[in-house]
Amino acid sequence: MKAPNFELLDQNGQKHKLKDYKGKWLVIYFYPRDNTPGCTIEACSFRDYNEKMIEEDIKIIGISKDTLKSHNNFASKFKLNFPILSDEKTDVIKAYGALGIKKMFGKEYTGTLRKTFIINPKGEIIKVYEKVKPLNHAKEVFDYILSIKD
Repeated sequence: MKAPNFELLDQNGQKHKLKDYKGKWLVIYFYPRDNTPGCTIEACSFRDYNEKMIEEDIKIIGISKDTLKSHNNFASKFKLNFPILSDEKTDVIKAYGALGIKKMFGKEYTGTLRKTFIINPKGEIIKVYEKVKPLNHAKEVFDYILSIKD
């Protein structure tokens, strides 16, 4: 399945488009909110694996509906070394099927689901992680890509 196109700004105000990553392995992970425990663990996990990912020509992008200012603070606070994109209108989040019903304290609401997509160099989604455990997720993704790459 072809990955849906996107054009969003990162924490530094730089524009990112899907076509910018053509010919590369791309990991796009969607997360609910900056500075929350699970999202911080997941982001720091990807941060810690990013050097290994770069060595293997794998790019990482995080996406949430938080503002650019929130993303900038989050990235600075945790020294994130990859782009996190702001999708305040949730158009990209919806296009990837990462917006859905969540429950907290017995109440249902619509929010961003924690989902990860692996996109091959041809721009095709080859794997979707629907249930993500933040702590070891970056290693899981890295190991999977290495197992199928080339």
